[in-house]
Amino acid sequence: MKLATLVLLFSFFGVAFAGTETAKPSSDIPTNEKDFVAKINGFEKAKIIEQLGEPSNREDIQSASGKLVASIWQYHYLNTDEKGEYYQTTELDFMNDKVVMVVFMNNDGKEVPADAIKVTPGKK
Repeated sequence: MKLATLVLLFSFFGVAFAGTETAKPSSDIPTNEKDFVAKINGFEKAKIIEQLGEPSNREDIQSASGKLVASIWQYHYLNTDEKGEYYQTTELDFMNDKVVMVVFMNNDGKEVPADAIKVTPGKK
């Protein structure tokens, strides 16, 4: 009986420890916009996926020859402003597989601003 109680007790400890490991944050990247930019600048795509997971939207930009020139990744509700309110979209722009620019937006990233100039390439 004592052995059964001891085995049962140890099994509960194993479950408790397993639960605490999965409860840890999966990322050491801060959510505050300024700290986020300072930390993430220059990260490679693999490191971003490891820390943040797959983006909700991804767009690759290729040259005329088909070579990958840049990538634009978007995450939603990832970063906060100085007041602690979340931006709807955080955009990470990559060149040569590294983050070169971070953009915070209060829209879903699909909208075209009303004051944007629409130009068709080759036409004036």
